[in-house]
Amino acid sequence: MGAATPALRWIALLALCAAYLQGGFTKLLDFEGAVAEATQFGLPLPALVATGTILLELGASALVLSGRARWLGALALGLFTLAATFVANRFWEMPPGLPRFMTANAFHEHLGLVGAWLLVCLMDWQERQR
Repeated sequence: MGAATPALRWIALLALCAAYLQGGFTKLLDFEGAVAEATQFGLPLPALVATGTILLELGASALVLSGRARWLGALALGLFTLAATFVANRFWEMPPGLPRFMTANAFHEHLGLVGAWLLVCLMDWQERQR
């Protein structure tokens, strides 16, 4: 492993966190929009859900990027992504056509992200056991 490995690893983790950082900051700057999004998905207590989502997206990303309890941040983002995928990408309830196709693709792409977060979690956990 070369000297560039830690920097490349951090850049890869930043890329994994990018959507969560963008989402967290966007929701923070447009809290009403975040509450409207939670309402649109029929989630209970939408203001509380929006607040929790902001805290989770930004806080777990900070854990991943800082390396402090990286496994915990990765696990939290993986579980959040899995739950959000089943809330927001319910392609099986849609009629056939392009929107269903695109939603099904998004669903499966998000499952890939869940797998990536599980790998980050496991790798960090193994490194801490050495």
